[in-house]
Amino acid sequence: MVQAPPLPTNLNNFSFEQSPDFGFQLPDPEDDLIPEAEFSRQVETAWQVCDRFDLQTEIWRGRILRAVRDREKRGGDGRGTGFLNWLKDREISKTQAYSLIELANSADALLEEGYLEPEDVNQFSKRAFVETAQSSPEVQQMVTDAARRGDRITRREVRQLSDEWTAMTSDLIPEVVKEKAANSTIPTRYLAPLVREMKKLPEAHQVSLQAEVAGNPDVDTLKQVTAEARYLAKYLNAATNVQALNNEALDLESALEEALRVGCLNSTADLVNQASQLEQAIAKLYTTWKRLNTLSERVYLDSGASTPHLRSLLAHLSPLSGEVLEVQLGDPDGGSFSRTIRLKILPETD
Repeated sequence: MVQAPPLPTNLNNFSFEQSPDFGFQLPDPEDDLIPEAEFSRQVETAWQVCDRFDLQTEIWRGRILRAVRDREKRGGDGRGTGFLNWLKDREISKTQAYSLIELANSADALLEEGYLEPEDVNQFSKRAFVETAQSSPEVQQMVTDAARRGDRITRREVRQLSDEWTAMTSDLIPEVVKEKAANSTIPTRYLAPLVREMKKLPEAHQVSLQAEVAGNPDVDTLKQVTAEARYLAKYLNAATNVQALNNEALDLESALEEALRVGCLNSTADLVNQASQLEQAIAKLYTTWKRLNTLSERVYLDSGASTPHLRSLLAHLSPLSGEVLEVQLGDPDGGSFSRTIRLKILPETD
């Protein structure tokens, strides 16, 4: 474990203003004698210092949380109750806590593996550091090399390096496109989204899209093929989840080819996706309706003549608990758009 400087033992007199890293003064926004470029430089410097402290604070919070959690594992009840109570006392959600622990783990890993020296962390913005920690080892190496050279690392730099690595190493990008990316004829930022979308597709669709890109290696084609890959993935994913399409007489691939041929892939993908959502909504509606009926019956049996208001509540809910569900949309007085929706749930058949 990389050793960090000890924390101050007395926090009563500690303030960030006394810290050497916070030894700056903000320029006076009303001072017209300060040139605009100089004002921007001073403000940017102050922002970077705050960003640096924000990152270091988050890493330390993660280390603290990790220590509390590990201590609980050694002497707790085995269910993490003590750790959860510790979080509750400090109004920290479990998700937030483990996110900070993950950040601390990533920071310690980068330091222990020799990617970074402790002082190199100061070159990162918080978001850039998190992005680096989530990147592949090759991208981490490139980013940390830049940090060691003294470069300021923002999220943009991390994503640019990640895009360049993806563009140059992915088997899904044709060689002719890689060559154009290498000589900057095609910006690498257009290649990473294409790779991400194509990874979601079966090999047969990947091959056809690769051929399309190789035949017209330009930015417009890349953008078009990326959109096609996105809609293809949406179509294929949604189609497998729609019960109405689970029929041997239906050829989903042929329907897809026809949608591509006539240029309505986007609408077809949205159509299938909406059908999937509607089926899920119907299933949820039915289970909620059954639950409402069960609860209504329980309340009816538990109440009686002495609870007229409770019985009135049940009566007003009857349009939602019968075989015909009725809901009023819009203005009930008919002043503007108004419509009554009625859905009938048929009785179950043996």
